[in-house]
Amino acid sequence: MKKILIVDDEPNIVMSLEYTFKKKNYDVFIARDGGEALEIAEENVPDVVLLDIMMPNVDGYETLRQIKQNDKLKHTKVVFLSAKNKATDIEKGLEMGADKYLTKPFSVKKLVEEINELLE
Repeated sequence: MKKILIVDDEPNIVMSLEYTFKKKNYDVFIARDGGEALEIAEENVPDVVLLDIMMPNVDGYETLRQIKQNDKLKHTKVVFLSAKNKATDIEKGLEMGADKYLTKPFSVKKLVEEINELLE
């Protein structure tokens, strides 16, 4: 079973994504900020991390940086899912090592397709 870690501080997004990915037979883990995400990722080594950028405590950029520096996690796919939709934000996310950068609002169907494609 594929594992996905959803990292977002917005409960509605988390609930809808959790429901969607569980229906698609993913093992789903949830974190509300980057610090929590790193702990969960270290313990469960997800196949993919769906990562918001603007969060309390540890933001998405710092979380990505730490994932990429961790030998256990550096091969984990990371997809930014953010309201930051300027070209400079997207560029920064991809340059830092994100595998994809999707902007909010998003289509859940398209998101699922993107994730499946990434993991094939």
